[in-house]
Amino acid sequence: MKNIFLGVVVGCAFVMQGVVLAQQTRHPDLSGVWSYAIDRAPAALKKEVNGQVTIQKIDQSARHGNASAVPGVRPSTPKPSYKPEFLAKVKDLADHESRTDPVFYCGKPGVPRIGPPRKVVQLPKETIFFYEDISGDPYRIIPTDGRAHRANPNPSAYGDSIGKWDGDVFVVDVAGFGDDTWFGEDGYFHTDAMHVVERLWKDGENLVWQATVEDPKVLTAPWVMPARVTRPATESLEESPKCVESDAPRLLNDDHHLQR
Repeated sequence: MKNIFLGVVVGCAFVMQGVVLAQQTRHPDLSGVWSYAIDRAPAALKKEVNGQVTIQKIDQSARHGNASAVPGVRPSTPKPSYKPEFLAKVKDLADHESRTDPVFYCGKPGVPRIGPPRKVVQLPKETIFFYEDISGDPYRIIPTDGRAHRANPNPSAYGDSIGKWDGDVFVVDVAGFGDDTWFGEDGYFHTDAMHVVERLWKDGENLVWQATVEDPKVLTAPWVMPARVTRPATESLEESPKCVESDAPRLLNDDHHLQR
């Protein structure tokens, strides 16, 4: 009886230890559908019907709201710091955005410009990000099994991603970029040396996203982007219509923002 009792006690101890370890390794579930928050200029819809003009402002609080007071958000700056020899190029790109921005011509936004995902599916060994974008509704499969970056990934707009947990924060490390996207509005070009770290976590029922951009070839220091807080959404993801650029010949000026 004594041996049986000891066996039961030891067995229970192993079970309890397993429960504790499981609790220690459990992470928040980021799965769900989230509000649309791709980086865009402030916008409004202007309509004129029978001479009557109405202007409807578009809610972009998920894109440009102030999230600095959210717990876990890291201090950020409004814009990146380029090396002096590249400042003229950035200004020229920004001054002529409607002609120089690849996104205006159906180009891919890429990471981190596309912002937080519209839908997250969190699985044991990988997490999947889904987006809605007129350039092609991309998705990203992010391994979380401890693997390293691929040795020679094909350069791409969304890069090669690997994920891990830092406490309750999901950290996505992204490398392997091409150099034909911008990482933000206002002419923020980059090179193939760009490296991005995205951080995602829960603040109550909301999802918080913040990214840091490094590119030693053109930036003087890493740029910590302002965080974005996205709310839970109920709208299903829909396939975007085909992007066909037909406005360029009609442009009256080069300012991207004033075209919207």
